[in-house]
Amino acid sequence: MSRPRVAVIGAGAAGLAAAKALLDRGLEPVVHERGDRPGGLWVRTAPGSPAYASLHLNTSRGRTGFAARPMPRTWPDYPSADLVAGYLADYADAFGVTGHIRFGTDVTSVERTEDGRWEVAAGRDTDLYDAVVVANGHNREPRMPAAAYPGDFSGVHMHARDYSDPEPFRGRRVLVVGTGNSAMDIAVDASHVARGPVLLSARRGVHIVPKYLFGRPSDATGGALAVLPWRIRQAVAQTLLRLAVGRPQDYGLPAPSGGLLQNHPTVSDTVLSRLTHGEIAVRPGIARFEGDRAVFADGSGDTVDTVVWATGYRVTLPFLGERWTGPDPERLPLYKRVFHLDDPSLAFVGLMQSTGAALPVVEAQGELVAAHLAGEYALPDPAAQRRAVARDLRAATARWGDRRPMMRVDFDHYVADLPRERAAGARRLAARPERAFAPARPQESPR
Repeated sequence: MSRPRVAVIGAGAAGLAAAKALLDRGLEPVVHERGDRPGGLWVRTAPGSPAYASLHLNTSRGRTGFAARPMPRTWPDYPSADLVAGYLADYADAFGVTGHIRFGTDVTSVERTEDGRWEVAAGRDTDLYDAVVVANGHNREPRMPAAAYPGDFSGVHMHARDYSDPEPFRGRRVLVVGTGNSAMDIAVDASHVARGPVLLSARRGVHIVPKYLFGRPSDATGGALAVLPWRIRQAVAQTLLRLAVGRPQDYGLPAPSGGLLQNHPTVSDTVLSRLTHGEIAVRPGIARFEGDRAVFADGSGDTVDTVVWATGYRVTLPFLGERWTGPDPERLPLYKRVFHLDDPSLAFVGLMQSTGAALPVVEAQGELVAAHLAGEYALPDPAAQRRAVARDLRAATARWGDRRPMMRVDFDHYVADLPRERAAGARRLAARPERAFAPARPQESPR
């Protein structure tokens, strides 16, 4: 039997990890990447990349790199975006992935054929594959407020995705909307050049975690507590954080609506300093615009020239129809956040929101996909898969509420769980060898 031929969509960290795992098992990946180099969103010049000049990791080097190729120990604890982009390019070269990437190819459709294969259209080319791995990321399509605010704003609107450096803010009155990592980074950058304090509009409170706690990278503390149930970890971590930096309310920010391990924290060493120096001023949510004024929910108002919407990103899978994604890709149920429940030859790497670093997660997911397609791992029966997804969703909703519960994974527990799942799948396969993945029919030459 010929080797399964696998389309991998995207050459960011997720696609590279998947392709490497496939190559390790003798499979044939073809990686489609619309940019001109590997690295995905970390390449600041890539189409639609949200990376900006001051972007650095918010998880530490030791907890972020691939296990198969750790980041150099000589690097800083929190490398820049440019260093990470170079690291990913080096990873692709070191494991022979680069030669399997088709650069400048934008996948426009993925369709199941009648004979059980996958037809993938990219640019003017259409090829046939035995399986598809979707690894296109989910930080490219800006999420704007669901409804426009009343009134008209006479200044400049922009989304955080379009931010590169603070120079356009020089001498201007800037309002940043949001409290995530990008919002805080942009507000800090702008505060060095803007006119007056940068305004930070915060509808919800978040926990602000510095990059170092007690002389060590803050996520190292979380790793040390990983053996504990998350509620105990949360109580310990919140106590340590309060001892180290106090509460968000002490800096004028709203109180967080949930616990530290229930809402994605914002990691920043600098925003608290800029707040205490008066260079950033907190405002509540926006109520309306009046020309060059933003009026806030508490009735106060400020004159502003530029509004930066750091309001996140929507998950979009434009090459897959609703037959495969449902009406909302953020709610797409996947077994172990990897395998499509209707057809496991359609797999996803990176379609998750982790409490920690992404790279170890996508590395583990890529290994699981490759084991399945290489005939080393069998999935549970469909009913058991659906029960597992429902059980995971209940647990995620209890912890994270209605904010992307289907996509959420606990970093330490998830990365430890996937190797156990591979071992369980190997035992299932030994008991029933007929459940091994096989191409639908002998491989034909691609069109």
